[in-house]
Amino acid sequence: MTNNDLRKLTPGALSGFRWTDGFWKDRVGINRKVTVPVSRLKLLETGRIDNWRLDWQPGQEKPHFFWDSDCAKWIEAAAYCLQERRDRKLEQQVDDLIDLIAAAQQPDGYLNPYFTVVEPDRRWTNLMYMHELYCAGHLMEAAVAYAEATGKRRFLGVMCAYADHIDRVFGPKCGQLQGYDGHPEIELALVRLADATGEKRYLDLAKFFIDERGTQPHFFDLEGKKKNRTTAWDNRPSTMTVYRTLQAHKPVRDQKNAVGHSVRACYLYAGMADVAAGTGDRELLAACRRLWRSMTERRMYVTGGIGSSRFAEEFTFDYDLPNEEAYAETCAAISLVFFAHRMLQIEVDGTYADVMERALYNGVTSGVSLDGKRFFYDNLLAVHPERHHYSRQKPPFRQEWFGCACCPPNLARLLASLGRYVYSTGPGALYVHLYGANDSKLEVDGTSVGIRQTTDYPWKGTISLTVSPTEPKPFAVHLRIPGWCRKFRLSVNGRVVRKPAIRRGYASLQRTWKAGDLIELSLKMPVERVEAHPSVRENCGMVALQRGPIVYCLESIDNGKDLADLSLPDQAKLRVSNRKVADVRIAAIEAVGRRRDRGGWSGTLYRSDPSDSRKARLRAIPYFMWDNRGDGGEMRVWIRRE
Repeated sequence: MTNNDLRKLTPGALSGFRWTDGFWKDRVGINRKVTVPVSRLKLLETGRIDNWRLDWQPGQEKPHFFWDSDCAKWIEAAAYCLQERRDRKLEQQVDDLIDLIAAAQQPDGYLNPYFTVVEPDRRWTNLMYMHELYCAGHLMEAAVAYAEATGKRRFLGVMCAYADHIDRVFGPKCGQLQGYDGHPEIELALVRLADATGEKRYLDLAKFFIDERGTQPHFFDLEGKKKNRTTAWDNRPSTMTVYRTLQAHKPVRDQKNAVGHSVRACYLYAGMADVAAGTGDRELLAACRRLWRSMTERRMYVTGGIGSSRFAEEFTFDYDLPNEEAYAETCAAISLVFFAHRMLQIEVDGTYADVMERALYNGVTSGVSLDGKRFFYDNLLAVHPERHHYSRQKPPFRQEWFGCACCPPNLARLLASLGRYVYSTGPGALYVHLYGANDSKLEVDGTSVGIRQTTDYPWKGTISLTVSPTEPKPFAVHLRIPGWCRKFRLSVNGRVVRKPAIRRGYASLQRTWKAGDLIELSLKMPVERVEAHPSVRENCGMVALQRGPIVYCLESIDNGKDLADLSLPDQAKLRVSNRKVADVRIAAIEAVGRRRDRGGWSGTLYRSDPSDSRKARLRAIPYFMWDNRGDGGEMRVWIRRE
């Protein structure tokens, strides 16, 4: 951190963290044992790892220009796994890949296999489209993570040399490129690199990229003229539309709404938050707040998914949140988590943690199957499988891999690093943002503090935290009271705290803590019917079911076909039942709903006689678990209200 740093909090270190039981232990364990190895196998099978050997020859199939980013995210995921527990085989696999990457670096520090062997004369000539800086950013993040995990700094040195090259190429001086990448990401990566190395130039370079974006004369116009390109993407209707897609339609401080490609947007916003915090730029922080409100208050799905248009994978306009046409890419929910977590360290506000939790339990975990082997690219909120046979859309069910495989390794790195998102510390304070059974060691004002959290969250709302400083220590423990929770009970060492101080979503406990002190928090967790804003036209007259942080959905395997014809009466009792989905224990929701009687409909498509309705069993399961039973049927989140 710099002297100007606006960050009030420091995330807990992953090295002192361990999941011990329950939901996240299971999900993170599957990620380590299955998803990370599966991802590496796919990187090998598809040529992504061999791409670093620089042995491509003309006439062969071209490698993709951002394959290296997939490898980088896998290294980062592996690094977090190694930080939790050393694994010689995994570490050797990473070292072998790093050897290839280091050998591919050019004498001037440049490092991109595509432009080294396929188009060596076109370095830095098509920033709008070709993702050079984006790939560099992911490699930087991987290098920082691997150095933290293993203490090995070779890869970090390689990436510092590349960052130095980029710092020579880009900047405001005569002869430098005054541009930025079409796909933001390097901004947040440079801040991480600056924090890891203490090199302020990397923070300054991140600030340059942020400040330059969208200024006039427009860099992409100038770049296009050099290439005799009149519009940024020739198949788009107008340059301005393209620049909105790239969040480059105006300077970032002047942007008022979350627009464009949703993954790029939140990578950019996360980088803006980091630069604002690291430089003390309050104007930039104000822009982050404004864009946060635009996105979370008017352009976010109930699952924490973002991006409502499958064309160009982008935001559209306020309250436009279609269900069957949703985009909500897994990477977009992941990038939203990154943005939320960074804002949370700057200004402690439970709304950031609430959105982070919503995305994690719904829009992120939905992206990988329960066995860790299959993935969603986009996350629809309603599916009729036959419809996709008659469109050009991707199949609605989980795939083993993708041609554009950004999501699987992105999922792997987030889940492997999730322990960093649970706690933060600040002067005289320890914050608990997320709940899940774990053991952790943190430092509060120079004193080591052990935390043991036991809970069956998110299925139950009872949480116990044992606080154990190495010596008696006065500080505050701040526990997030989720926005979905209407009632809670809090006690310390068995004594009820009658009126705990609550500020911006956190209940505060100030005392001198001794080893073994026990905090017990009980969050009431009824099933709730959730309505969408009246302007969300597709969900008018509908409700979604939510219990705690979990959003639920209907699947045809439980409820029969024609899910759109099911309705849920307002007076229907919602009962929680213990079930299993693919051998995973869950809390399902059961109710008696209604559907129309199908009698008399044979041979007719329309009729004026009203249909009788009959009782129908309704069973909802957590949204993130859908498409895990091989039925290939319908799914929907929003249910017609009766």
